Amino acid sequence: MSMSLEAAAEVLREAMRETVRRHSLWYLVQGGLMIVGGVLALIFPIFASDAVVALLGWVLIASGVVQGISLIGAQSVPNFWLQMVSVGLSIIVGILFLSDPGTGLTTVTFLLIVYFVVEGISKVIFALTIRPFPNWGWVVGSGALSVVIAFVLYASLTSVSLWLLGLLLGVQLIAEGVALGYLAWDLRRATQPAPPTAPV
Repeated sequence: MSMSLEAAAEVLREAMRETVRRHSLWYLVQGGLMIVGGVLALIFPIFASDAVVALLGWVLIASGVVQGISLIGAQSVPNFWLQMVSVGLSIIVGILFLSDPGTGLTTVTFLLIVYFVVEGISKVIFALTIRPFPNWGWVVGSGALSVVIAFVLYASLTSVSLWLLGLLLGVQLIAEGVALGYLAWDLRRATQPAPPTAPV
């Protein structure tokens, strides 16, 4: 019985690995978008620009949409619904930034905490599922960092500032973007056909 359960779990894990291989380009795009969003979040407290917050909102929405596309046809893989929740939260936070760019970062503080927790747990489970893919440990680290950031933000909830929100959101997005991009880049390199050797 335990062997059959283990075999079934391995089938699910392999399904997840195949999904990541198939959509590696989308994961690479998502990683790039998250890095851009992280940089924008870091510079927002410095420039306090409504345009920067609005652009950050669009980046979060685009990142959520891209992550959603990468999950098409993956309903049977582990962690699917948790990742879908993460997609929904990313889009919701982005919409809130767009709807009120002047105070967006302060009005969605609690939602950002929930987003960090869900996204962090989602990425840890995701990484443990696809191991031993190259660089899966980086994804685990980015997920764990996201959860830690959520607790830091929660501990500062009564005295939260735009500077702190921008810093924590920026660090989380950049760390996860780099981890996903690194994973996807290595996968794409590994799946590229070897160049033909020149005849001697």
